[in-house]
Amino acid sequence: MQASIHKIQQIKNQQSAEDILADFLDTRKLSLSIAEPLSEADCQLQSMPDASPIKWHLAHTSWFFETFILKKFVHGYTDFSPHFDTLFNSYYNAIGAQYSRPQRGLLSRPSLSEIVSYRKHVEANIEVFLQSETCPVAVLNLMEIGIQHEKQHQELMLTDIQHALFQNPMMPAYSEKLASEQADQTDCGPINWIDFEGGLVNIGADEDSYAFDNERPRHQYFLKPYRLASRTVINAEYLEFLESGAYQQPEHWLADGWAWLQENKIQAPLYWLKREEGWSSFGLAGLKPLNPNQSVCHLNYYEANAYANWAGKRLPTEFEWENAVQKSSDAPNYLNLSILQPQAVNGSGLSQMFGNIWEWTSSGYQAYPGFKPFAGDAGEYNGKFMSGQFVLKGGSCVSPENHIRASYRNFFYPHQSWQYSGIRLAEDLS
Repeated sequence: MQASIHKIQQIKNQQSAEDILADFLDTRKLSLSIAEPLSEADCQLQSMPDASPIKWHLAHTSWFFETFILKKFVHGYTDFSPHFDTLFNSYYNAIGAQYSRPQRGLLSRPSLSEIVSYRKHVEANIEVFLQSETCPVAVLNLMEIGIQHEKQHQELMLTDIQHALFQNPMMPAYSEKLASEQADQTDCGPINWIDFEGGLVNIGADEDSYAFDNERPRHQYFLKPYRLASRTVINAEYLEFLESGAYQQPEHWLADGWAWLQENKIQAPLYWLKREEGWSSFGLAGLKPLNPNQSVCHLNYYEANAYANWAGKRLPTEFEWENAVQKSSDAPNYLNLSILQPQAVNGSGLSQMFGNIWEWTSSGYQAYPGFKPFAGDAGEYNGKFMSGQFVLKGGSCVSPENHIRASYRNFFYPHQSWQYSGIRLAEDLS
């Protein structure tokens, strides 16, 4: 009987390894597809300390698999390069030293072709190991973390290159194919309000599917009755806020937000430009006339909170958002290399809760009761960043498929706006 159970477990593990290998190879292919329209010079760009060069993203995601799996579990594995330990370590202090993040754009070497060779080297060794009889179950868990980690970097690759291209007065598109695409001009209609009775609700990921450590443990949370906007705020509505003079009116802003406005001389959202013919916005398709019906995005927390104050509403908590998403049933707008922009939102029910734009919540990024970080070296993945940041929910139009879920918790500092982040309003239900 014991032998039969062992055999069943072996078969189950082998099937899991096959599935994970297929997902791994698909994910790796998509990363190179994202880089394909770019020149080596494009891949070298680093426009600010918060961003990284495309070359670095491609190498770091390979470093992750090499460091946490190949070096730890494969007997006799030989490093591709001893220099990569430091060059492509992001923030893992327990692993070793890291190259200065703000200076990643200075790394002209290794070349892009060498980094692609590095990726192929790691992929070949991972493929052999996953198909071997010596691959333990613990590696499959690390592989899943590594795959989801690379999906996070795929989104960052697109937002980072958009910010870099925006520094160029030519306002070049990420790809010429995108430059010829026309934005969806669908009239999205007015906001409707969806009521929720509140009460004791379950929050966080269960134990039956993959999730990051910051999504657990699943626990109960008490919500007061509230209502949520059926759709996110659109460009036309945010333009009304801007043209009302709100960027010059301190009463709408948090103190830190007002200080950020004054210090940086901010007059409009990131990527918005006022021209003779009117407002335009810069995206991966280049500079285009502002589409009034698209979800407004690239707002930071200060801007989102100020708009909510101006509108007489508030931002939802992450717990309200996660509870509400059960009423959403429309198809998400996730990463599609032929689109790469938010779409107009419509419908009387909850629209585009998944995909399209990340939605700011008023919840600080903190540990759930009973939180435990990933075991081992991966324990530095999320927990140590639980200070001074806010939670965003839902994913965006540059979030890969099979990555976002209701319990997923993205997090950024309140001044950061280069991600596809925007607003869904909420209010108390009296």
